[in-house]
Amino acid sequence: MFPSNCREILITGGTGTFGRALLKKIVFSKNSFERIVIFSRDELKQWELKQLYPKDKFPNLRFLLGDIRDKDRLYRALEGIDIVVHAAALKQVPSAEYDPFEFIKTNIIGSQNLIEACFDKGVKHLVALSTDKAAAPINLYGATKLCSDKLFIAANNIIGKRDLRFSVVRYGNVMGSRGSVIPFFLKEAKNKVLRVTNSKMTRFNIILDEAVDMVIWALNNAIGGEIFVPKIPSYRIMDVVNAIGPNCEVEIIGIRPGEKLHEEMITISDGNSTIDLGKYYAILPSDGDLMKKYESAGINYKKVVNGFSYNSGQNKDFLNVSELRTLIKSNISADFEPS
Repeated sequence: MFPSNCREILITGGTGTFGRALLKKIVFSKNSFERIVIFSRDELKQWELKQLYPKDKFPNLRFLLGDIRDKDRLYRALEGIDIVVHAAALKQVPSAEYDPFEFIKTNIIGSQNLIEACFDKGVKHLVALSTDKAAAPINLYGATKLCSDKLFIAANNIIGKRDLRFSVVRYGNVMGSRGSVIPFFLKEAKNKVLRVTNSKMTRFNIILDEAVDMVIWALNNAIGGEIFVPKIPSYRIMDVVNAIGPNCEVEIIGIRPGEKLHEEMITISDGNSTIDLGKYYAILPSDGDLMKKYESAGINYKKVVNGFSYNSGQNKDFLNVSELRTLIKSNISADFEPS
């Protein structure tokens, strides 16, 4: 499942939704990592994870408090590490608009700190998590993640003779993740009123297990320099409303600052250097060098059509109301019933 030559792994933001899911996959996989390091700044969440994974049963698991803004702490955390999965970030769009430099310090400067630490500590592969908001960003959060993506991709230009690769995975909204619309609607439905920003809104949707599997796939298949994008369905916001609260009153409140009507993961400009790998797309650097490496390695891919872009509103695959209800029941709330 994981690269066989990598024995020690570190997850930044390891106590978040994604980090916890990846940790669960790792500890119950057939791989026997010598050391699994959870790196995060939240001591309460670390304490909670320690109760789930006690030291006597999981002796190869380590918890390190730290912030990716602190380069010295990163250097210490990366001692002996082979693989890094970078999930640490500030993510809330309204908070980014209010406190922009805090997001810059974590999402951009923190990413550069991590890159420099990986160079010096013998890391073999880093996969960074991105977001659909990094494509043609209109909010500060998306702009910081675009900068972060660019930093990780460009880092491949200066690895020299190191056995080191940097790659990025970019996906849409994780169903049920903290702050996402479906848990919000489930809570609001109890009051029989659902507040919708715009009735025409669409979003990409990926379940947490798919996001974890995508990162593992990237660890095994990336050459270095790719931004991987999954082929996933979209949903219409009003179908989510009908799935959760068909009998609820709907209140239209207007799009919030920094919010898009439709999300985009591959722009038309990026489409010129995008390839189709089957289950995933890969945005490659526009200079063409990485595409030549794909060709010389004999990797099977197709070039996307001219003018290609990947937009949640123009997606060919949409979840219907019944499918949404099934996914909510199986991934968020087993006792869910429409209100």
